[in-house]
Amino acid sequence: MSAEATNPATPGPVTGAAARWRARIDLRRLGRAALLGPAARDRLPDAIGHVAEAHRAHHPDADLEPLRRAWVLAESSHRGQMRKSGEPYITHPLAVTLILAELGAETTTLTASLLHDTVEDTEVTLDQVGKEFGAEVRFLVDGVTKLEKVDYGAAAEPETFRKMLVATGNDVRVMSIKLADRLHNMRTLGVMRPEKQARIAKVTRDVLIPLAERLGVQALKTELEDLVFAILHPEEYEHTRELIVDNASRADDPLAEIADEVRSVLREAGIPADVVIRPRHFVSVHRVARKRGRLRGADFGRLLVLVGEDADCYGVLGELHTCLTPVVSEFKDFIAVPKFNLYQSLHTAVARGDGQVVEVLIRTHQMHKVAEAGVVALGNPYASPSDPSEASSATTSAGTDEERVDPTRPGWLSRLLDWQAAAPDADTFWSTLREDLAQDREITVFRPDGGTLGLPEGATCVDAAYAQYGEDAHACLGARVNGRLATLSTVLKDGDTVQLLMGQDPAAEPSKEWLEHAHTPAARIAIQRWIATHPSPETPEEIAERGGTADATAEDVQAGRGDANPFRAFAAEPPVADTPDSVGRSIAESQVSDNPAADRPGAAVALVDQAGATVRLAGCCTPVPPDEITGFAVRGGVVTVHRVECAAVARMKSVGRTEVGVRWGDTAECRVTLFAESFGRPHLLADLTEAMAGEGAEIVSATVEPPSQQRVRHTYTVQLPDAARLPSLMRAMRNVAGVYDVSRAQTPGA
Repeated sequence: MSAEATNPATPGPVTGAAARWRARIDLRRLGRAALLGPAARDRLPDAIGHVAEAHRAHHPDADLEPLRRAWVLAESSHRGQMRKSGEPYITHPLAVTLILAELGAETTTLTASLLHDTVEDTEVTLDQVGKEFGAEVRFLVDGVTKLEKVDYGAAAEPETFRKMLVATGNDVRVMSIKLADRLHNMRTLGVMRPEKQARIAKVTRDVLIPLAERLGVQALKTELEDLVFAILHPEEYEHTRELIVDNASRADDPLAEIADEVRSVLREAGIPADVVIRPRHFVSVHRVARKRGRLRGADFGRLLVLVGEDADCYGVLGELHTCLTPVVSEFKDFIAVPKFNLYQSLHTAVARGDGQVVEVLIRTHQMHKVAEAGVVALGNPYASPSDPSEASSATTSAGTDEERVDPTRPGWLSRLLDWQAAAPDADTFWSTLREDLAQDREITVFRPDGGTLGLPEGATCVDAAYAQYGEDAHACLGARVNGRLATLSTVLKDGDTVQLLMGQDPAAEPSKEWLEHAHTPAARIAIQRWIATHPSPETPEEIAERGGTADATAEDVQAGRGDANPFRAFAAEPPVADTPDSVGRSIAESQVSDNPAADRPGAAVALVDQAGATVRLAGCCTPVPPDEITGFAVRGGVVTVHRVECAAVARMKSVGRTEVGVRWGDTAECRVTLFAESFGRPHLLADLTEAMAGEGAEIVSATVEPPSQQRVRHTYTVQLPDAARLPSLMRAMRNVAGVYDVSRAQTPGA
């Protein structure tokens, strides 16, 4: 935990409002005074006294005895250890604890914070910590203790973060301590080599800052952003700093003028409120400068309006929009719809007469506390609701090896814990963690049963399937989004309702193409793991290259591969070999007959009231008994028979063709063409043909088109021994997993 010494790269001194904003207690001086001064061991020394003062500001009735005992142990165990800058090492745990105390952390967190480096850097053991301070403090200290490089080598850092995240899943206070620890180390990073500064800053940027954002700890997140900015982009940082200093020295201040006007408006409306100017931090100013170009006075900060009740927030909004000129496009309501990191506030903007736009944040005092401190402000997640200041006796007495489920655990953290358990190695975990944390917006989609799924922005139906079903999502066939059929590649939007259509095959296989549409680590890792354990079969070219032959197996018969292809019996040309990826690659649009309604002995017979005429069933609508039919005379004394609803009937009537009366004879056997619409999945052809054979249907010809948007269109002409079996045949085809529609052939209208 020990980044060392003073930091020349830390944002330097500025004047005016910015200086007041960034003022801090000099912990180096306090640390030396605590160690070198004549402090009695039975009372709080000066340094820890500042922690106690900050703690009591949030928790007036807190018991300080655990803090005193933790200080005694930390000070004695770290005695003689120095940071690289020459400061006593105890100044580091003191600074981390003060950061958390100012954010409002409860006593247990502060106690663990004082001790957070003792197990890692001194002779103190976890068992000693647990015996002296209880199971909760032991758990928190263990959660932030690094794994040794001697044991883990290059994997030590990612495995330490994995361990820490698992602990955070059981108690979010672990990550609170880690964030405060990293903040102080970043403040004091300056004496390290530039390359090491850059390495630590990049990990902070990629992992710690996104975690601070997701946990809602804005006070830590914004300062970490500025410190990383100063190290990784020193020239841009210095330019931004000069802009802030120049603005602070201006005589006029548009933010102060608008603040006075807002105070006057709210005073006249009788709404008690505090109106505060919130200067933007360095990175925020830099972003605004890149977006707007030349900065004006109102761009360097925002107004914060703090009120007592939720209803007052909307009252303030109404007054501002009535008395000032609102910028309607800037309005956002994060009170009615909070962000996934607990943030609540109303955002609006008002325009001045000179064209400058001032952003305004409206929230209650409690909302502001949570906005600044996030999960730190929630206190002990195990405390009794009637006495949130007390540690839970249930968890204190619980064994430290038992899993502790934090009731405040956010959904994104649960998903992260799920996929990290499946990450095969440290490198995969580390790279996937950075990718996952880079997705900083979350959407909520609804299941048909009323449940919800939290997903990152840009997630698809593939991601929803694995979020809901885990590895059982391999059997997913498709989805309905807001009631309409959708492909698994469909990108979901916030508020969508998603119904996932699942097959029943326990040996179902995911498609490799799903990887292109998987955005969540849970989906990608599950699909990649299946692919790694199920290598693709050899292609005919690969077989020929090694001089082998393609011997068909029973599995080939089911999958429709090789010489055992179920369509071989009626295909005019051999279909291409099937692969597990998509049914659309199984058949190269193989067609058997140019005339699906060709004459066949024993086929259904239509009789015509015209001597010497030859009757032929139309291929466009393939009529079968008991369809209502009609006929038209064509060349050569032939009468074609159509279903009366066939579009061809209307066309022939429109050009004056005369209908010929036709009726069905006694023979029940028939030939019919069916269209099937399905999602692409492995073994679908084998399942369909098996279902059709079970109904006594003989396949005369088949066409399976290449997949489009993961959908496949099939055309089958079949011979049935009895036309009455047609409805049951169509039902059997619809019941095949992945098939969502079966219809009779019907020529579309002109």
